[in-house]
Amino acid sequence: MRGKSAFAIYAVVLFFSCLCFPTISSAVIAPQIGRAPGSATAAQQEERIAVLEQKVADAQTAGDNSWMLVSSGLVLLMTGPGLALFYGGLVRKKNILGTMMQSFALMALITVLWGLFGYSLCFAPGNSYIGGLDYVFLRNVGAAPNPAYAATIPQQTFMIFQLMFAIITPGLIAGAFAERMKFSAMVVFSSLWFVLVYAPMAHMVWGQGGLLNASLGGAYPTLDFAGGTVVHVSSGVSALVCALYLGKRRGYPQQPLLPHSVVLSFIGACLLWVGWFGFNAGSALSASHLATSAFVATHFAAAAAAIGWAGVEWLRNGKPSALGAISGAVAGLVAITPASGYVGPMSAMIIGLCAGVFCYLMVAVVKVRFGYDDSLDAFGVHGSGGTLGALLTGVFAMAAVNPVFHSESGEALHVGLLDGNGHQLVNQLIGVAIAWGLAALGSVVILKVTDALVGLRVSEEHEVQGLDLSQHGEIGYDFES
Repeated sequence: MRGKSAFAIYAVVLFFSCLCFPTISSAVIAPQIGRAPGSATAAQQEERIAVLEQKVADAQTAGDNSWMLVSSGLVLLMTGPGLALFYGGLVRKKNILGTMMQSFALMALITVLWGLFGYSLCFAPGNSYIGGLDYVFLRNVGAAPNPAYAATIPQQTFMIFQLMFAIITPGLIAGAFAERMKFSAMVVFSSLWFVLVYAPMAHMVWGQGGLLNASLGGAYPTLDFAGGTVVHVSSGVSALVCALYLGKRRGYPQQPLLPHSVVLSFIGACLLWVGWFGFNAGSALSASHLATSAFVATHFAAAAAAIGWAGVEWLRNGKPSALGAISGAVAGLVAITPASGYVGPMSAMIIGLCAGVFCYLMVAVVKVRFGYDDSLDAFGVHGSGGTLGALLTGVFAMAAVNPVFHSESGEALHVGLLDGNGHQLVNQLIGVAIAWGLAALGSVVILKVTDALVGLRVSEEHEVQGLDLSQHGEIGYDFES
């Protein structure tokens, strides 16, 4: 009975509590809400928006930085093993280690020079021709981005990416003096060339305040997305100067100096093709639609150039060679380099096809007619293809692909000749002329200095013996053991 009475009392209390609680709770809670009439909520919303924006920025940085680190690795892949194998297969077997060692040595040598002062000369604020000393010893180069170049990645990432370009450029010149330059001379020449030719050219085209910089207000804005003038024209012209200065190899052209392994060169060319995606698409400096556009243009140009070179060779000689096909692909990759971030796929194929045919004629006709010994056709492919590509960039560049030029009001302007800006061809000619002049004059001076310091060419005895034994005391192939 007592249990039932207790239960009844409990039920009545619970009933009245439920009736009264909304009133009590409203009386207690309402004043609390009234004390902050929306201000706390607005502050919280602003804080949440700020946190969200930071997370979005962090995500973009992570994506862009990942792509740029991969691209840096791809560009280094182009030198070793790509260029080392490509050039190594084209020389005679007694020179393969000496030739590959040139590429490998530059991976070490240029890296050290870059860290000490090279990056600063190329990209620190300076004058129109050379950078200053703000980044000597990589001082002030850390995790913080440099908005002048790449606002979403650490400047250290930008620095290491650009280093890979500096490594491969003097390596390309080695194709002209293959099989006859001393290793010591190569070290001295490449070091001086990096300082006196590459650094000024890189600053003028890509550096803040550079004379030819198209995106940062240069006096003569030259379109060079990934290194047509900086890398290929400068190295190719220097290669021609080296070939003429050193003279011909012993026995050239009376004796056939044939590649000892087109297979190695074939593998090297394929690695170059793959690495070139980092070279060109990486030059977008972000994982963006522009990187995709450059990637696509690069591939289509290489394919069209391979067909162009092999097709002309087929018509002229009756057979398309494997060496011709891979040389054509490299020629297309060279020519599309300055244009890759400014043109669409169809324009890229036209540029590639023109490069394949033009570079074939430079190697098979012009070189033979003039008789110079550009051993591995560094000038015929890089100098000629780079010049052609730089000029055609001024023809095919489109604002729809990359609106690099803007009016004072921010409106996108026409870019290339077919886009309505015929004057861009003049700027391209100026950029190419400066690259030719600096490379030619600088190389002559550097060759003379190098010759005076250590001598340039190996002795006739050492040339007959081969660079592997005479310069490094080892051989590339030991078939007896």
